[in-house]
Amino acid sequence: MKIYHSPEDFARLSHAVVTSGTFDGVHVGHQKILHRLKEIALQDLGETVVITFWPHPQMVLHPENTSLKLLNTFEEKAELLKSEGIQHLLRIPFTKEFSHLSSLDFIQKILVQTIGTKKLVIGYDHRFGHNREGSFEQLKINGPAYGFDVEEISRQDVDHISVSSSKIRQSLSNADIETANQLLGKPYSLTGQVATGDKLGRVLGFPTANIEIDSRYKLIPVDGIYAVTIKHEHQLYKGMLYLGPRPTVDGTKHVIEVNLFDFDKEIYGENVTVYIHFFLRADQKFNDLEALKQQLHTDKKDTVRILENITFAHYD
Repeated sequence: MKIYHSPEDFARLSHAVVTSGTFDGVHVGHQKILHRLKEIALQDLGETVVITFWPHPQMVLHPENTSLKLLNTFEEKAELLKSEGIQHLLRIPFTKEFSHLSSLDFIQKILVQTIGTKKLVIGYDHRFGHNREGSFEQLKINGPAYGFDVEEISRQDVDHISVSSSKIRQSLSNADIETANQLLGKPYSLTGQVATGDKLGRVLGFPTANIEIDSRYKLIPVDGIYAVTIKHEHQLYKGMLYLGPRPTVDGTKHVIEVNLFDFDKEIYGENVTVYIHFFLRADQKFNDLEALKQQLHTDKKDTVRILENITFAHYD
């Protein structure tokens, strides 16, 4: 997949099949749009293009809203779109100036002049342009004059539950990992760099990798212990994830720590991706380290049992 970080970098295509949106989470609703995009491109001998915006528009338009949390960093989103088989990803830097671009200018300058759109596929009730003035109806009217067709994908439901990024965020915040992963169509993941910790895990017999997430907007699920798989250098391992301030040792800093099973490499400074499969228990303060150690043994047994039927290839 080719990634372009501005419209100026994009080389106009002869037959572009395009979709546009923030695609936070690349959830099952997004995936249906992407699958239709690929289907049309295959039929018409075209090339698939996803237009996305970074920073997220809400970060720019409402910077005072510090509660905004995203399911993906841009890098995570790009990896997910690549795994979906998209050929071109155009990242448009979202600024206040860009937010004033009219819907007609977006059609003419971005869809037509920059990309060379021949077919546009959009989700239900997709809006674009200044004040979200652009709509499917407007695209249907203006598309033929600019040489492209437009198709709208109907509202996406999963077991009669409307799929939305906000519903996934709510599920993760409530430790409802099963619902979040169902709506995502894959396990929720955290990608970051392994940093040096205080090595308390080694003392307990459960050495951990401390992970630093390079985005203050990335949604971190509720504190607790999780059954996870971890990808490092294209290999997957089973393990446990801890999120919290480590109250048993009177910790004050919120940490993201993962204990990889059957793993003894030094990986400081390297990137790992953690796939979250199941919420084991809430964080709690124990009377002493020995009590914590005994609980961790129980947690590991539960994790091994839970992850017995995980198919690694599905998430690699």
